[in-house]
Amino acid sequence: MNCKKRRRFADSKGGFTLIELMVVMIILGLLAALVVPRMFGRIGQAKTNAARAQIELIGTALDSFRLDVGRYPTTAEGLNALISPTSDSGEWNGPYLKKIEIPLDPWNNPYIYESPGKYGDYDLYSLGADKSEGGEGENADAVSWK
Repeated sequence: MNCKKRRRFADSKGGFTLIELMVVMIILGLLAALVVPRMFGRIGQAKTNAARAQIELIGTALDSFRLDVGRYPTTAEGLNALISPTSDSGEWNGPYLKKIEIPLDPWNNPYIYESPGKYGDYDLYSLGADKSEGGEGENADAVSWK
């Protein structure tokens, strides 16, 4: 009699039933459906913030170039004038960026630089994830004049 009770008790300790596993999987699926879209939204926002920060850093380098040379690089010289001197750079005292390369925007596109600009001495901007003017969220342009 004692032996039968032990066997029955040992058999009932087996593990999770299929229904229990399904309930856990459904709960995990619901949680993922709620959390994942919010996280992807944050990634887009982080890229936009990173683009704005890079534009500020490049803007500081452009201001240093102007202090040394007396002007901003022309559109033809582009941002490469921050890394290596051009023929008429005068008192060039660079490189003006820590890394010896012009960074790409967070969407792996080059920043657009125009001097003189429409909105100031220079315009420096990224077109965002959609690579076209305007947009909202991750597709919004990151610009130097705002």
